[in-house]
Amino acid sequence: MTSLLGRYDALTARLDAASRWAIPTLARLVFLAVFFFYFWNSATLKLDGLFTPTAGAFGQMFPRAAEEVLYDLTQASFFQKVVMVFGTWAEFALPLAIVVGIFTRLAALGMIGFILVQSLTDIYGHGLAGADIGGWFDNVASAAIVDQRTLWVFLMLVLILRGAGPISVDALVSAARNRLAPTQPA
Repeated sequence: MTSLLGRYDALTARLDAASRWAIPTLARLVFLAVFFFYFWNSATLKLDGLFTPTAGAFGQMFPRAAEEVLYDLTQASFFQKVVMVFGTWAEFALPLAIVVGIFTRLAALGMIGFILVQSLTDIYGHGLAGADIGGWFDNVASAAIVDQRTLWVFLMLVLILRGAGPISVDALVSAARNRLAPTQPA
């Protein structure tokens, strides 16, 4: 029995060591496979050039205001246009930063904010309710807001807590900083 427990302990120690690089690396790979193109494609529909939001952006980000003016973008306020432009830039930049692994923890935190705003817009702006929102511990795992977006946020929390992993710009920058840091006398 002691031999079996010793083997188990040795195996779990190797898994713990591997998890230090595998978990953040796999989290970024899963993000790339599942979410990168979702956000990237969404962003491509929201700008006409670098600074001009589209009617689609108006409808997605300010659905009630856009509907009131029949999606006439000229009726959008300056504030709404600024939010549309910067929100769309974030929708390009944050996923790219996560995939490349640069400022990963900050980008993941930004994505959590983005997901929360997106969810609130879906609920209050687009009027999602009931089964579409769902709830925890309700025996239905397919609700688009509570269930799915909880998993999205969890993936971002993994990156906030573990960083980008060894195959990232963050790791390269950290290694370069460590090489350039002056050594302290003993």
